[in-house]
Amino acid sequence: MHQYHVTSAETLEAIYGEASEASIVKELDHIDANYRALIEASPFLALATVGPTGLDCSPRGDPRGFVHVVDEKTLILPDRRGNNRIDSLRNLMANPQLAMLFLIPGMGETLRVNGRARISIDPVLLQRYAVDGKEPRTVLEVTVDTVFFQCARAVVRADLWNPAKYVDRSTLPSLGKILADASASRIDGETYDRELPNRVQSTLY
Repeated sequence: MHQYHVTSAETLEAIYGEASEASIVKELDHIDANYRALIEASPFLALATVGPTGLDCSPRGDPRGFVHVVDEKTLILPDRRGNNRIDSLRNLMANPQLAMLFLIPGMGETLRVNGRARISIDPVLLQRYAVDGKEPRTVLEVTVDTVFFQCARAVVRADLWNPAKYVDRSTLPSLGKILADASASRIDGETYDRELPNRVQSTLY
């Protein structure tokens, strides 16, 4: 009902009240030693970008520490092999702003980094971040604008790291079924599902 839509910052502030001091002082414009430790412990992040055609949020993952902290204002993120949609990179070409949400297995708190990125194909950087002799296609050079930790409430409510809450994959549609239905059976779902495990392992890098 439209009369219940919130349309002003003043109304939001009245609903939620003032932010606590801790939620304000934790935000820095650089990576200090504490935030560096969190980034270096993380094997996974969600990368958010925006461009002319809209928003994108996509996963990035590798062994922990895969995001290199060059200095207090600079991060390097190798862009590993994927599906070649390059939605995030297309957005960054038009708008360099990005946001990253780092997760650390077993830890409730997450880390948020906002900044601006350049896409690089510097041969020295590509070689530096090669894995098993396979270089990333590109690397993102990220200039940090703000960084702060997010409290654990969301992860605690989700019980995210509790193995007893893991979902039985067989209770959900397989990726092959999703593709077959979305493509009106142009893609053979059974073949896709059968070949997927080997394809993932053979194309990680």
